[in-house]
Amino acid sequence: MADDKDNVTSDYDYSRDTYYELIEKGKDALENMIEVARESEHPRAYEVLATMIKNVSDVNDRLMDLNKKQKELDKNGEDVKQVENQQNNYFLGSTADIQKLLQQDNETIDVEPEPVISRES
Repeated sequence: MADDKDNVTSDYDYSRDTYYELIEKGKDALENMIEVARESEHPRAYEVLATMIKNVSDVNDRLMDLNKKQKELDKNGEDVKQVENQQNNYFLGSTADIQKLLQQDNETIDVEPEPVISRES
């Protein structure tokens, strides 16, 4: 189990670093493409520039999604531990029964067991 957590952490770190590199390279490429578009004033250059801007924006969104998924994984690990220690207690009776219990403090209530109906073959 610890090995799986190490793998997830390692994969997260690697993915995060890759996204950072892609964003930085994309920003550099954008600067260069801006110069090309200005100098050429060609419509296709501006179209390519717009596509590059969208791509860098998409990588930023993926980085944020990666962070959100990592937080969900961490939260799910904590939730599982909490559920393991959960204990549910139920009172099966009427409100009148519970009022009697509360009024009698520490006295015990004698409850007659219900008769068991059995079928004989």
